Amino acid sequence: MAALLHSNTSQTPFNPPPFHSMGLAIKIIRRSINALFHNYHVFTATAAILVLPVSASALLSQTLAPSSFPALQNLSSRLRLLFEAAGFPASSEFFMLLNAKIIQTIFSFTFTLPFSLTFLLLAKASVVHMVHCFPRRIITPPPLSSSLRVYLALLQTHVFNSFIILSANAAVLSVLFLAFNIIDALGISSSNAIFAFSVAGVILYSVVLANVMVVCNLATIVSAVENCSGYLPALKACVLISGKAASAMTLAMPANLSMAAIEALFQYRVMKPYQISHRLDVSSIGEAFSISYIYSMLIVLDIIISCMFYRSCKSEYDCQTELEPDDKGALQV
Repeated sequence: MAALLHSNTSQTPFNPPPFHSMGLAIKIIRRSINALFHNYHVFTATAAILVLPVSASALLSQTLAPSSFPALQNLSSRLRLLFEAAGFPASSEFFMLLNAKIIQTIFSFTFTLPFSLTFLLLAKASVVHMVHCFPRRIITPPPLSSSLRVYLALLQTHVFNSFIILSANAAVLSVLFLAFNIIDALGISSSNAIFAFSVAGVILYSVVLANVMVVCNLATIVSAVENCSGYLPALKACVLISGKAASAMTLAMPANLSMAAIEALFQYRVMKPYQISHRLDVSSIGEAFSISYIYSMLIVLDIIISCMFYRSCKSEYDCQTELEPDDKGALQV
């Protein structure tokens, strides 16, 4: 009987159906859009009150030139000298682009930091609270006290995530430093080889940074839902995202592409006419407000998608952990 029970159990184990990354991403995006329109009036109020200052600062930071600031210009020259001293081909297009991108990222991060630490974290707490109540319909936005209860945890998690992103950048640069010094030691100096290794460096840098950003975004949702802070949300996010990195990357792509398109639209419709005429009329101000509001709604939708992805990962993880003791008990019988 024990052998028969063990045989039947081993033949019919509980195996959840495999989720393809594209199919799971489409399912989560549909749920997120449904949640957005289900409480559209509340989400739009959050976007207009809390997210709009963050969007305006982010769009302005992408259009302002860091080279116009002497401190950043000095930092760019020092960073180029550091690349040359480390053995990087600093005159190549890749490292010139990397230098400009690092300076632009530092400028944008510094410019938007006051808004990110206040309005954006409160907006994330508010959106997470509303998505947690879905599919129940919400008449009014959640009170500010409910967002303030998890604000300190979100703040600590945001600071820890910044250190994670900084560490990931330093790790990738260290790997590239080692690779290019090995190339130099081997005597490989052809332009084609340098170009190939530069392309490989771009791919490595993009993949590592994208995965780190996905984990940090999920860690923020974990911190808001479970009211934990520090390194613990990042560890939980790594456990939840295990085996679902492709789905997470697929989910992050539409929002990032849409935000990049909105930034280009702001540059073309607002900043370019201003640089030509050196004045802002009423229509330009209204258009800048409209583009910033659309950007705010994209940020809100991105938070909703992250919440839905967390719910999907959490439900699957809870299902697996609940079934493991039963399987072990069946095998013991």
